[in-house]
Amino acid sequence: MKRIGILTSGGDCGGLNAVIKGTAQMALSRGLSCYLIPHGYAGLYNLVECDQIVELTALRLDRIDANLAGSEAGHSRVKIKKIEDEHKYERIKAGLQKFGIDALVISGGDDSGSVMVDLSQQGLKCVHAPKTMDLDLQTYSVGADSTISRIAQFMEDLKTTALSHRRIMVMEVFGRYAGHTAFRGGVAAEADAILIPEVPTDFEALYEHCKRRYFERLLHDDARGGTYMIVVAEGLKDASGKEIVDESAAVDAFGHRRLAGAGKYVVQELTKRFKSDPETTDWMKKSKMYVKGINDIPEIRAVNPGHLVRCGHTSAFDANFGREVGAAAVLLLLNNLTGVTVVGISGNTIRYMNTIEAIRQRYVEESLISFYETLGVCFGRKPVKVEMAFQKIEGGIERHL
Repeated sequence: MKRIGILTSGGDCGGLNAVIKGTAQMALSRGLSCYLIPHGYAGLYNLVECDQIVELTALRLDRIDANLAGSEAGHSRVKIKKIEDEHKYERIKAGLQKFGIDALVISGGDDSGSVMVDLSQQGLKCVHAPKTMDLDLQTYSVGADSTISRIAQFMEDLKTTALSHRRIMVMEVFGRYAGHTAFRGGVAAEADAILIPEVPTDFEALYEHCKRRYFERLLHDDARGGTYMIVVAEGLKDASGKEIVDESAAVDAFGHRRLAGAGKYVVQELTKRFKSDPETTDWMKKSKMYVKGINDIPEIRAVNPGHLVRCGHTSAFDANFGREVGAAAVLLLLNNLTGVTVVGISGNTIRYMNTIEAIRQRYVEESLISFYETLGVCFGRKPVKVEMAFQKIEGGIERHL
């Protein structure tokens, strides 16, 4: 093995440039050359058409900042199996052969990982560096800590305007099937309510929690100040389990329809209940905010930071983890361990697992949801009590967000 290619696929996030640098630096230290495959799997398919690709020399690596989010290699959402070309795999192999690339390090999430499994089954030597800000793989994945930190920071910042206007604020963030980032970001920012796909939302339960906590704050503050903060994952489901999607949008290559309007939907449901609740007028009058026809219910606003939670800067944790898994992927390739996902480094041991297992979706645990309900967080349902067990640990223990 003399030359390694690296590509990034799926969505951008923090830590990917760290993966690229870790991969290239380890390759260089072992006497190998490392090359960027541009544009994710789309670029891999079109590699045979390229006149040249970027070699990651030591000097070229100096131009990549591991602390910046995003990827120097670029992205696309392409499922190789779906390409209407019966010679697609031969075309990909011809592109790799053209540049003498012997193996690939592929950084991506569950969809990208499934394509890596497909390529591996076609005889390509690949190792998967786990990446998804959704934190829903079986392993820790590059990007999650960066995104969670930004969600928490944005929610903290929103509190200033929420308190100034005595508003109820709803912040919508990513999370189609699993609500890890909404959950962890919301907990860190001390959100009052966190709505995630794992718990279909009972809006009556949410409304009662919101009304009680919001007006208690207003009535007990000497300046009549107060707010109520909600984080909602885009994959919100109502009590019937129905997902809120854009029915007019086509599905992507992986069969996903675009999600739309979870934050606005929460605003509509709460507004409707405040308007129909006969107690609202009394509460507004007690809070000295009531103006008939103008200010007769609390103001509720939805905010969607969108891609701001996945851009900007990489957290220190992701910069560390990204370089480690990138470097570890090269060592796995050199030891002919392919078709696998890097889990991490423990001491002098590189831990890995079969990619088909690593990309199985992981959800927020029910017991953890109940634990935080005990601490007063609303998850859009009546609280469920959990009995905690106790276990004494000997020696060290790994942490998994």
